[in-house]
Amino acid sequence: MVKIDNIELPDFPLLLAPMEDVSDPPFRALCKEQGADVVYTEFISSEGLIRDAAKSMMKLDIYEKERPVGIQIFGANLESMLQTIDIVEKSNPDIIDINFGCPVKKVVSKGAGAGILKDIDLMVKLTEAMVKRTNLPITVKTRLGWDHNSIKIVEVAERLQDVGCKAISIHGRTRAQMYKGDADWKPIAEVKNNSRMHIPVFGNGDINSPEKAMEMRDRYGLDGAMIGRATIGYPWFFKEVKHFFNTGEHLPAPTIADRVDIARRHLQMAIDWKGERLGIVETRRHYTNYFKGIPHFKEYRLKMVTTDDSEGVFKIFDEVIHQFGDYQFS
Repeated sequence: MVKIDNIELPDFPLLLAPMEDVSDPPFRALCKEQGADVVYTEFISSEGLIRDAAKSMMKLDIYEKERPVGIQIFGANLESMLQTIDIVEKSNPDIIDINFGCPVKKVVSKGAGAGILKDIDLMVKLTEAMVKRTNLPITVKTRLGWDHNSIKIVEVAERLQDVGCKAISIHGRTRAQMYKGDADWKPIAEVKNNSRMHIPVFGNGDINSPEKAMEMRDRYGLDGAMIGRATIGYPWFFKEVKHFFNTGEHLPAPTIADRVDIARRHLQMAIDWKGERLGIVETRRHYTNYFKGIPHFKEYRLKMVTTDDSEGVFKIFDEVIHQFGDYQFS
């Protein structure tokens, strides 16, 4: 069993990574249903919350069926981050996660996300202040370092633990790498193998198959896996990993009927949550993966991402069942 503070999780839990415009309540619900042990919100700007920005406030929506759920926030200003804690607490999450890893320029340029990797003392100071501000467990998501020459993740993780961080998720790349090259899990294993570490250490980056998840568990000895891109349009990934862990075998791929059912429910939940227009537009990015691998599907995918009314999209789903219902995934 793995514990984040008092939250009990199974051995080697699978966590849905926070992803902007992806890990919203409808998608989190589907991932939870398919076996995710912890889900995280999209990352939320502390400055946006303080200004009461509608988009930031909406990201605080969480539902009972998601628990345990973490709200992830980013920022570099101590006072803003503390005010954010007070706002976030009202949504009653199970965990508050601090993003010290986002490599995107507009975040980094403000000294937030991975930008704070240039100032480890500030990173530790912010974490300590936030731990003192709330009774909720504070966790951290970060990267190996700013660049290859500044990787001190073993020391950084220990310092974060010492000021009260309850778990750490580490992406196996530096900020300089962005998402290029391969993730390096060896330094994450060094964090886990530090005899002074007693909080859970979760690995992140390049977990795109059940075999990779098993390697992270068995070869690198980490406490769990935080999974991002492999789940976009494919919430079944969590169930497939767990089945592989239990049996050593791969689950059969979801059928066309399974895929249409999930796409249908995803779209309906998105519309119910954020309205027709946004619900339609923001679900589109998932369709490529929902229907990946079906030959001669381009025409239908194009229709899905260009149809502007939900009734039209639901009709296309019906057409897909009619046209491809017998297709067998290898």
